[in-house]
Amino acid sequence: MSIALSLGNNLTTGGIFKPAAVNNTSVNNVTDFAGITGGGTLVLISEQTASASASISFTTGIDSTYDEYIFRYYDMHPATDNTQLQFQVSTNGGSSYGVAITSTAFQGYHYEVDGSSSGVAYYTADDLAQSTSFQNLCNNVGNANDESMSGILHLFDPSNTTFVKHWINRSQSYSGGDFSLDGHQAGYVNTTSAVDAVQFKMTSGNIDDGIIKMYGVVKS
Repeated sequence: MSIALSLGNNLTTGGIFKPAAVNNTSVNNVTDFAGITGGGTLVLISEQTASASASISFTTGIDSTYDEYIFRYYDMHPATDNTQLQFQVSTNGGSSYGVAITSTAFQGYHYEVDGSSSGVAYYTADDLAQSTSFQNLCNNVGNANDESMSGILHLFDPSNTTFVKHWINRSQSYSGGDFSLDGHQAGYVNTTSAVDAVQFKMTSGNIDDGIIKMYGVVKS
């Protein structure tokens, strides 16, 4: 009733709504979103900012509360030129990282000066075969002041103790060779133990700058 009265009081005789009839229009001011069928709600669990960091680890908040965890990484800037952001997982709260991963990877690329230096390639350097090494999430990120990479990593059902743990990554990086690299990596962590920690680091040197946010996905 109050909403109807408010709208009515702000309606001109010509049937046009006055500006005062509409409020809470900014996304920053919206207090609630209706559920979307087939989708889910993201809940920010934690956020970490790199500053000449050897690694960034998420050792709390990964449990059976959510069936999917999303890590969004923003402007990850390496201290070393032409290096890769990587991740690995832990089943002991972060005491050690190195669970067997099998994965596949390909990337699209395009050089700044155009020409023939573009295409799509299966990238064997980024895939693993039952390896306990860290998994690359990109390829050859530059360390110039304006170079970085961003992306999103999905980790599915990490607390499940019946099945392996699937993951998908999509990244975009500014290569040290002045390429735009569109990276696609996916695979599974080959363990039926619950995964309860995730660590990120560069293949060489520190993470000079960048932000990683961890979200839980609430099923609708």
